[in-house]
Amino acid sequence: MAETMMAFPDLRHPFEASPIHSAGSATVLYQGNTTTLEVTGSGEGLLISAEDLTRINGFVLKPEGACFGDLCIPLNDNLLVEQDNQSWFDLTAFADLLEQPYVVDTEARVWSFAEMPAKRDSMMVNAKAPNFEVVDRQGKVIRMADFKGKKALIVTWSSW
Repeated sequence: MAETMMAFPDLRHPFEASPIHSAGSATVLYQGNTTTLEVTGSGEGLLISAEDLTRINGFVLKPEGACFGDLCIPLNDNLLVEQDNQSWFDLTAFADLLEQPYVVDTEARVWSFAEMPAKRDSMMVNAKAPNFEVVDRQGKVIRMADFKGKKALIVTWSSW
């Protein structure tokens, strides 16, 4: 019988914790996207640059506030933080302001943010379903975009 070997056994230890990225950096999970931030501010919240805000969730800092399309959230003193002559945006304070759920692994410096209620509410006001596609029982691909301008009733069911 052949001997089983693990590739690079000297580099692996199942009970030894190893960092997932360099010190001072962080990982953000949002709507299926993973964003690695090389530099963040120090503190309990997640302090990021204005450019990283846009990379993470599409919001842009403008004079009127943090804006995503027509939706603008006025900035308050809790959102903009000065540290070591650098301006940071407190993403966790922003999530708290918008009542956006999130979880964090502080040791690994990984944040996972749920969908923003403010974005979801605007979709409900417009009464437009997001674009998606499914395969019917005959194998035909049905796209929501195919029903643009038409009314559609969407019924879902799950056995779990």
